[in-house]
Amino acid sequence: MSKYEVMYIIRPTVETEARKTLIEEVNAILTTRGTESVIVNEWGLKEFAYEIDDLRKGYYVVLTFLANADAVHELDRVLGLKETIVRHLTVNRDEK
Repeated sequence: MSKYEVMYIIRPTVETEARKTLIEEVNAILTTRGTESVIVNEWGLKEFAYEIDDLRKGYYVVLTFLANADAVHELDRVLGLKETIVRHLTVNRDEK
């Protein structure tokens, strides 16, 4: 297993309850695939440096976890399909 960090940005128009459900759904993708040590850090609503899809703000969420490549590929796939996710980035934090 490798250590990963994922940051994703949720559209600011998503209601609070829907946002909580979305975060739980994303976390479930990891926990159902044997991921360890999932740490969720919600940064909240932040302004962008530049407009993305005519938006000036977004709700940032950062996940840190230990996982195998299959779990990370599935997470990337799902985050790419969600219309409520503006952007996402996955980084492998293992030092080599």
